[in-house]
Amino acid sequence: MSSLDPAFSSEKPVARPPDVGTGGGVFRISRPPRQLLPIVMASPHSGRDYPESFVARSRLDARALRRSEDCFVDEIFRPAVDLGVPLLEALFPRAYLDPNREPFEFDPGMFEGALPSYVNSRSPRVAAGLGTIPRIVASGEEIYRQRLRFAEAVERVDRCYYPYHAALRSLIDQTRAAFGFCILVDCHSMPSIDLPPEAAASGAMDMVLGDCFGSACDAALTRVAEETLNDLGYVVGRNAPYAGGYTTRHYGRPGDGVHALQIELNRSLYMDEVALARRPYLDTLALHMRQLVSRLAAVPAQALHPRDR
Repeated sequence: MSSLDPAFSSEKPVARPPDVGTGGGVFRISRPPRQLLPIVMASPHSGRDYPESFVARSRLDARALRRSEDCFVDEIFRPAVDLGVPLLEALFPRAYLDPNREPFEFDPGMFEGALPSYVNSRSPRVAAGLGTIPRIVASGEEIYRQRLRFAEAVERVDRCYYPYHAALRSLIDQTRAAFGFCILVDCHSMPSIDLPPEAAASGAMDMVLGDCFGSACDAALTRVAEETLNDLGYVVGRNAPYAGGYTTRHYGRPGDGVHALQIELNRSLYMDEVALARRPYLDTLALHMRQLVSRLAAVPAQALHPRDR
């Protein structure tokens, strides 16, 4: 198994064997001894275990491959586990497979032959090169030397995508059964160069909250998140340019008692985006995310239970 530390970012990644990636090699759940709060955290893009077959077929070096990672986001949110909240982390990299998409959002130009009719090849994510099997990394560079076989893509979905989402669904269902509702915090980072125009005009956008324009969670959660982060000194935006991905849209069902809120952290806050190295502020940011999770848990439960109660 290869974990691409920034110290090795100028070299081709050392690959893990292709058979490692099932079971515990696909995701990790950091669990408290007892879940005390009705919250589940998920980090779908911080994985850095690179399969041998993927490394061999990539035309990019390790630094370029890592551009798509939400580097260190798992570390930033892990201290909140101490509050009694589980954290799900994908261990496979986003450049290999993106679990924040539908299971079959594929670019037909990436594959040999025609794709089945059930494949969604016309989504905006596919058009941007960022489908379930991405065509490019975040910097816009093409990943592959040659076209892929569709069977290979299906194998990735079966081995990585479905187990990750089965684990996430299980955590959500367990939380809802225990507390009557669940708050899902989907944890991401954003490159500083992708900020919206209004952020550039004001100088900086530290974080963006995505609730799918109010459809994925109760308004009280987004309001409390925004107020908490503002009180901590951050400039916070809502839904632009990130309103929420597949996870937020798919699981966020306030009427059923599941509230999903996506948070994007500006990478320039806590890391060197060129060297892919931690900055000292990472520890402070982690404490602030712990405070955020605590404040979300204090939102009155009556607003978060299923609507038919």
